[in-house]
Amino acid sequence: GQRMQYDGHGDAPPGFPPQYRGPPRMVFDGKSMRKPIVRKTVDFNSPIMHYLEKRKYWRDSRDFSGLQPTTEWVKDLLPPSVLDESNSMCTRFIHTSTNKIRCPINCVAWTPEGRRLITGSSSGEFTLWNGLTFNFETILQAHETAVRAMVWSHNDNWMVTGDHGGVIKYWQSNMNNVKAFTAHKEAVRDISFSPTDAKLTTCSDDVTLKIWDFARCAEEHVLTGHGWDVKCVSWHPQKSIICSGSKDNLIKLWDAKSARNIETFHGHKNTVLQVQWNQNGNWLLTASRDQLLKLFDIRMMREMQTFKGHKKEVTAAAWHPFLPNLFVSGGFDGALLYWIVGNEEPQAEVQGHEGSIWEMAWHPLGHILCSGSNDHTTKFWCRPRPGDTLKDRYTLIPSGSSASKIDYRIIKWRIYTLEWLDL
Repeated sequence: GQRMQYDGHGDAPPGFPPQYRGPPRMVFDGKSMRKPIVRKTVDFNSPIMHYLEKRKYWRDSRDFSGLQPTTEWVKDLLPPSVLDESNSMCTRFIHTSTNKIRCPINCVAWTPEGRRLITGSSSGEFTLWNGLTFNFETILQAHETAVRAMVWSHNDNWMVTGDHGGVIKYWQSNMNNVKAFTAHKEAVRDISFSPTDAKLTTCSDDVTLKIWDFARCAEEHVLTGHGWDVKCVSWHPQKSIICSGSKDNLIKLWDAKSARNIETFHGHKNTVLQVQWNQNGNWLLTASRDQLLKLFDIRMMREMQTFKGHKKEVTAAAWHPFLPNLFVSGGFDGALLYWIVGNEEPQAEVQGHEGSIWEMAWHPLGHILCSGSNDHTTKFWCRPRPGDTLKDRYTLIPSGSSASKIDYRIIKWRIYTLEWLDL
């Protein structure tokens, strides 16, 4: 039978004295096994189980205990879905994942159940990383040219990707490619599903947006009106409204049924690189190369707030999956900034990458943020735990302060730590 045993010789040749021999090797079925590796992880099971146990008798904030800044309170940390924005900013660095063949990471997307992260690179490859221990799982050559867009359907069954050659591909959850067709003459820049998943829209550098029937892969409408490359597109979470942003500095709203332009916003002074609908369906977030983010309210069809804080172009933005007021933005200089709607200044800032951040993706539970960058790395970020210090090479300490001398209890919550709640 098969049994595991230890080879007492270790790594030294036979005949060496015992003190010169290495540690014993683990042997299974006559084969030497790899040395076990202890990997870092972010365990989300404990906060969820803690919440499921206590929610039965929680009435409201009267039964909700505030977190104190000591390690004893780590066990009382709850999922982001039941906390406020100040306790859900992922500013603590966890892990860096890099391919052996280094190339820029253009797209990042979590699988719907959150077990893996998929990255799309400029070499056309998909890399799958473990979502719990962040180690490499597999790699496949998905496209012949650089991957430019990646999105999952709302029913979690399909992933659609687009590349620099204008090709669209359909993927099942097991990474089986079932369909490929040429959608545009130039690079596909963004893809978005309709609320029912029956349609999808794509935008391209060929100055057009297209609406497709997902099942038939048939083109239904071509939306023309932008004067330059269309860089981003997003379908409204409930309605047949499509938003697009372009290199002509314009943001346009389209009626998906009639393919007509509803409204045009002229708020930005440079290329619009990202448009994102909020889950409430009323707010539209835009990011531009003019170093600004803007929030529009489509009920009034006007600008609601402008966010200033980036020192370089804003290249990516992402709403939190549960907290409607919290979003994160990434800049051309590699900076990650966390914002809360209604506040003018960024509430947390991390210098995360050495190159521009092309895309960011929240874990489906909202406790981890992943960022893909032009510096060839994929980085994972989580929430600081009670008792964590500011001794981190990614954390930006205010001028005139020393991280070793800062008292956790008196730090404002906008400085990358959990809020000091005195309830």
